[in-house]
Amino acid sequence: MSNSQPTYEDARLVLKLYDLRREAVMRQARDFVGMFSPSTFEELMAVVGAFGTKENAYVRQVFGYWEMVASLIVHGTLNADLAEDTLGEMYFVYAKIQPFVKQMRQVMKSPEFLQNLEKIVEGSAESRERLARMQERQAEFAKMRAAAAAK
Repeated sequence: MSNSQPTYEDARLVLKLYDLRREAVMRQARDFVGMFSPSTFEELMAVVGAFGTKENAYVRQVFGYWEMVASLIVHGTLNADLAEDTLGEMYFVYAKIQPFVKQMRQVMKSPEFLQNLEKIVEGSAESRERLARMQERQAEFAKMRAAAAAK
């Protein structure tokens, strides 16, 4: 992704970002988003449009966090290669709603919605391959959850 060598400050920022993910409410939000697997735009919008609910707050918190992190990468504040190696959850989160991002931008009249996250996760052939692998794994996990719930 980048040609620059990660610095000590890059490492400190990655550790700080990790520490922020451990905050109690953020952990709850990440747990919710981790299990949230919308298979249709309507399923996604049922949560995104449910203002005032904790689920809506969780989705906004997690996606807002990863958009902020992606912005740090896009603007060169955080070394892109180091981020790629250490922030896999960013791909995991984006993979969940990537099929719906364009439609969300239209419906919400927000063309900038998750634009930095998109630039990072879809910005190279390697990152698009990683996204595709993540989406395949998520589909398998959804099948496993459905099978377990049917028992």
